[in-house]
Amino acid sequence: MKGGRNKGVGTLVLFLVTGAVLGGVLGEVIAGSTLLAGIVPYLIKTYPVFDFPPVTINLYVLRLVIGFAFHPNLISLLGVIVALVLFRRF
Repeated sequence: MKGGRNKGVGTLVLFLVTGAVLGGVLGEVIAGSTLLAGIVPYLIKTYPVFDFPPVTINLYVLRLVIGFAFHPNLISLLGVIVALVLFRRF
């Protein structure tokens, strides 16, 4: 079937996370490039969307520290868009 009708939400999340990670890695790789030196600072600059500070839960036997931060850059957003297009196409 075409258009991702038989795929689950888990597959979509996997595609989006993979696209974001690969886009972020690509951004780090091109950070040292001299060819794109003029636009690289704009592509790899992170934009904080939300940041939950770490919360510590002490259970006396186990200590849990939970926090979450989302700071994408433009290349990682481009990776998410490419992943979404690939998900819908295949």
